[in-house]
Amino acid sequence: MTTTPPTPPPDPASDVSVILDSCAPEDARVVFTALLAAFPSDRAPEPAEVPDTTPTVWAATFDVSRTLDLPGAAALSEPVTLTAQGGYRAVDRLGEVLAEAFEVVVAGTAPGDQEQEVRLRLANR
Repeated sequence: MTTTPPTPPPDPASDVSVILDSCAPEDARVVFTALLAAFPSDRAPEPAEVPDTTPTVWAATFDVSRTLDLPGAAALSEPVTLTAQGGYRAVDRLGEVLAEAFEVVVAGTAPGDQEQEVRLRLANR
């Protein structure tokens, strides 16, 4: 009898929480499409549709321990600010992959003992 070895549990140190707010739903879709091309996630591929009058925050967690594919250049209607929180190496890896699709500028950081929070400003390249 052949058995398949169990899948190892995900390493929490490779998880990065991503939050987008104050951006158009189309831009949220562009950013998450780029990230979903690169990393497994806990979210659906499309942001939920919401009325235009409702303030919206899009959030997802990405496992950056392996890269599925690198995204190509993507087009935003306007610059987007993204907040990423996770381990230092994991957040750096997320930023490296985002740089494949966008111009990325670090807009702020909040270092912690084992995690950091980074605000990234994404724009068209």
